[in-house]
Amino acid sequence: MLVLTRTFAAAALVTVVALGIAGCGTTTTSRAGSAAAFGAASGAAMGSLSGNAGRGALIGAGAGALGGFLYDQHRRGNID
Repeated sequence: MLVLTRTFAAAALVTVVALGIAGCGTTTTSRAGSAAAFGAASGAAMGSLSGNAGRGALIGAGAGALGGFLYDQHRRGNID
């Protein structure tokens, strides 16, 4: 239970920071890129807790890139 709580807290912190990082940049590419890089790093860190840092990095990079893209589209008014 304690490990699950730590993992949940880490995931919540990563999500909050990723949203802040996703705002970095002015173009779609720079926002998605910075979010993907942060997602990969944080995914690798969380994945190492479960013994698979590579899978965590891939999942984090994908989620970060998608989050950065969606944030950019929202800022441009394309998504409500």
